[in-house]
Amino acid sequence: MRAIGVIGWSGSGKTTLVTALIAHFRLVGVSVSTVKHAHHTLTFDTPGKDSFRHAQAGAEEVLLASRNGFALFSAAGEDRLDALLARLAPVDLVIVEGFKSYDMPKLEVYRPALGQPPLWPEMAVAAVVSDAALPGCPVPVLDISAVATVADFIIRLVGVDQPDRASC
Repeated sequence: MRAIGVIGWSGSGKTTLVTALIAHFRLVGVSVSTVKHAHHTLTFDTPGKDSFRHAQAGAEEVLLASRNGFALFSAAGEDRLDALLARLAPVDLVIVEGFKSYDMPKLEVYRPALGQPPLWPEMAVAAVVSDAALPGCPVPVLDISAVATVADFIIRLVGVDQPDRASC
């Protein structure tokens, strides 16, 4: 499965960019799934509900299903991206938010106004998505407000097959 990482400091706009990219890709016929890494402990269900009680009793996984969709809760605490990607249904592209040490093409979302140092001097990134010019940056700098441009860069970078727009 083709994947692109989106990395950056907290508050840089990663999630805002990811959600805009999802909407854009959907509009142009590219199917997308996402994986989001969280550093905090997650509560996967509502305490007291039957599915929560299944997990508390020791079930390795609990699959909660309805006609609106399903959620799979796992006690495995999986943080290996390759194993997580293998669980996803096939799509054209997976956008991964976080997992910055995983070997995949990555975009860094960087806003100098946050006062944090950029990651690109220390980490391989394919491009930086920013709200400012970044003199001396050795990779392309993409305007964070130009979602279509960022999406086109991703399509070229990871080789996503686009639907034939002439037939739309």
